[in-house]
Amino acid sequence: MPVEFLSDEQAEAYGTFAEEPTRPELERFFMLKAAGSLVTNQVRACDLPRMFGREGRPTPLGAAFAEYGRIAKTEHLLRVVDPVDDIYRRQMNRQLTVQESRHKLARDVCHGKRGTIHQAYRDGMEDQLGSLGLALNAIVLWTTKYIDAAVAQAKAECHEIRDEDIARLSLLKHRNLNLLGRYSFTASVPPAGALRPLRDPDAPGLDEDDEAEE
Repeated sequence: MPVEFLSDEQAEAYGTFAEEPTRPELERFFMLKAAGSLVTNQVRACDLPRMFGREGRPTPLGAAFAEYGRIAKTEHLLRVVDPVDDIYRRQMNRQLTVQESRHKLARDVCHGKRGTIHQAYRDGMEDQLGSLGLALNAIVLWTTKYIDAAVAQAKAECHEIRDEDIARLSLLKHRNLNLLGRYSFTASVPPAGALRPLRDPDAPGLDEDDEAEE
């Protein structure tokens, strides 16, 4: 048995094994124990680095997690370069597109400096970043409600709405929003289910310059 994988306290606590476990079995056991302790809040996430390495060298448990991570990385790379099935690559591309759209929205909300903060740190600066996240989430929620209302109205008017078209709708489009000026976070309780009337599609829309940018 690879006794070096166990501390003296652990060996004493678990007693004598009926059958000598292999090193992979011990690694799997302690990996599951670490994961379970993290889920049940018996171990904090900030304590894990100390379990995985000491003095710049990985512990046996840390080395086991590193090997496990290499398995997932290898499977990922094999699926990316698969010459026959490109579904995984297309899924990655859609996910990257969503992330890029989210970052663009955040940069536009934090306008003027392209989403970056250049001031030196001051107490409470975290609130500035929190406000950015709050504004971004509010925009996504607002867009979600109105897209849902638009789809429901189109279906009520007997327009053909296919599920694959709905799946392609983006909640991060914001060309219709005015992001200039000051943001007001005045608390208000609108009437239940009340939304502003949807724009008439036959009415004049955005100007030609805005349409050309899309």
